Amino acid sequence: MIDQMPGDIFTAGQILNNTYEILGVLGRGGTGEVYLARNQIVGRQVAIKALNSQFSDNDDYLELMKREEEMRDIVHDAVVRYSECSRSDQGHVFLVMEFVDGVSLNDLMMERRLDEKELLIIAHRVLEGLVPVHKHQIVHRDLSPDNIILRDGDPERATIIDFGIAKDTSAGARTIVGNDFAGKYEYAAPEQLDGHSEYRTDLYALGASLLAAYRREIPFLGATPGEIIRRKQEPLDTEGVRPPLREFIDWLSAPKLEDRPLDAADALQRLSTRYLKAPTVRKRRDRPDNKKKARGLKWLAVPVLACAAGAGLWVTGLLGPLFQDPLPVVSPYEFTARVDRDGTAELSGFMPDLQSVDQISSVFATVADGSDINAALELADGVPSPDWPSLMQDLLGLAQGLEDWQLEVSDMSAEFSAITQNGAARAELEAALAAFSDANGLTIKQNLVAGPAVLPVPQVQEMLTNLATCGPFSVTPNPSGSYALYDTITVTGDIANAADEAALLNALAPQIGDRKLRLETVTLNEDLCAIRNVLPDAPSANLSIWLGDGGTGEPVLSGIYTTHQNPIVEVHVPSTLNDGSLWVMVVDNTGKVFHVLPNVNNAKHDIASLGQVKNGVRQVRVLHSVAEFQADNSKLAMRVDPTSYGKSEVVAVLTRSDLFDLRRPRDESVTSVAEALADAFVGKEDDLIGVARRIIDARP
Repeated sequence: MIDQMPGDIFTAGQILNNTYEILGVLGRGGTGEVYLARNQIVGRQVAIKALNSQFSDNDDYLELMKREEEMRDIVHDAVVRYSECSRSDQGHVFLVMEFVDGVSLNDLMMERRLDEKELLIIAHRVLEGLVPVHKHQIVHRDLSPDNIILRDGDPERATIIDFGIAKDTSAGARTIVGNDFAGKYEYAAPEQLDGHSEYRTDLYALGASLLAAYRREIPFLGATPGEIIRRKQEPLDTEGVRPPLREFIDWLSAPKLEDRPLDAADALQRLSTRYLKAPTVRKRRDRPDNKKKARGLKWLAVPVLACAAGAGLWVTGLLGPLFQDPLPVVSPYEFTARVDRDGTAELSGFMPDLQSVDQISSVFATVADGSDINAALELADGVPSPDWPSLMQDLLGLAQGLEDWQLEVSDMSAEFSAITQNGAARAELEAALAAFSDANGLTIKQNLVAGPAVLPVPQVQEMLTNLATCGPFSVTPNPSGSYALYDTITVTGDIANAADEAALLNALAPQIGDRKLRLETVTLNEDLCAIRNVLPDAPSANLSIWLGDGGTGEPVLSGIYTTHQNPIVEVHVPSTLNDGSLWVMVVDNTGKVFHVLPNVNNAKHDIASLGQVKNGVRQVRVLHSVAEFQADNSKLAMRVDPTSYGKSEVVAVLTRSDLFDLRRPRDESVTSVAEALADAFVGKEDDLIGVARRIIDARP
């Protein structure tokens, strides 16, 4: 539940119709709120959906509420149960329904990536619920990931909710209700945009929801009505989705009604028989005159080891009498091999003789090394060519080293799906499959995803270490500790020049596979970066740099100064830090470094003797206003002019002992200071307390 707010329709403890005690708020939308309540008579918890007062007299919204209430006659565990529709004493229309305790598909897909099998199971469950719904001539019209609840987080207990009320609870998803349209644009079928909906409309929404859950992002349709309408006429982009999930999504979400399943029952039948069928021995499709003979050959569907043993008997002729009848002829001649990341492997299909069975089984056992193999091969005639079995062996060999792949062959057409180690490995496999196809006349459809399947965050950080040109990069953290396929990796940091960003992209792209890379970099210059690269990656220890305007005394949060402005700089240190030495320098954009503390006019750098303490912070001014300089020319000041345009950086280093053995000159080259800093920290890493940096950007 979420916190109660003053403007809520109901309050905790309120009793509705002398029956329902409000326990708390479950959610809020643009048109109403959902509450958890308890039936005081039977003690059962229920959910109550209430319309705001401005919608409780709106005919469109009342009609939607009535349509939901009509669902009370549908009794199915995959569909939320409704009991009554009523009006409170204050005039709020509310609907009482079953409380479904679980996580929404929308929340779950944002929390973790669901695999293909889980999504197919969810689809099966939703379709089971849609069958009785459609039989009652009800179309959901707003099916989406936030309207599919997984009881106790179990995909096999997915439940459809929200039959009709307009709401907006999914980040980025817009539920629109009006005279002609009800639904979320992101999941709505093309015909809904024209004000039409029917049973196949819900199937489109299911397909779009499955794709969103797989991608872990809400579909983007554009920002204008014209762009939304145009995109709805195109098939959903299922590139990279592995079969059979991709094929099923494409079917459900075809832009044209006639290309979708006939109804939910049609979709459920194909899903049950083709995509979620448990691994079993493939049944032969015999010619009518071979049916009787085929029944006598059922023993041939045997595990791999049994096939290998039988091969020895075949050679000795002991089993010869059993094969006097011809083998059944099958068409198409099919073969399937699959290895999953979880260590399971399956091999099934047809082979013309036991020798071929033995050979293909041996190759598969090598390729699927360490996997738990479930094999079911059958003997049958109808092989497309004499060398077809050896082609299958060679094709299996191309899967060597892959952890997650599937090969489906039908006659001389094949589909190869796999997750490769990285982008380079995908390119290599693509070339090998293309060459194999050209050389052997086998048509191969490739569905290759560049992995790795899971990319740990520390591994990305290690990649970035060798690519940094201006101090370390950082990456956006991920709660799971790793990036799944199609996740976005955001890299932030500074670079020395624009070419560094292109180099970063070129270096990372082949290693991160099918993931999005977002670079949020700031281009500095070679001089600043030369100093940054020798500074240790140390915490600030609450050390900070304050920038201000010498003319007004006001802070300059952006760090941007224009011609004639007078930058003032202070280093702020917690007053509790009384031991240590403070060293401050300005790295200019002219190839020089100016030492401003200590300097030729002020040799002090012991932190306790510097600046003044205000409100628990020691403020040490190192660049002063022009007025302060005029009053005391031992102080340092600067004013922006054309010679100072560009980016400079103030660097403050707090150490436990002297940073340098000798006092540095007023200014020196970047190269000289970089060498001195590198030497200063050798063997003295523990001597560093904190480092702070701040850019001064001087512009015309």
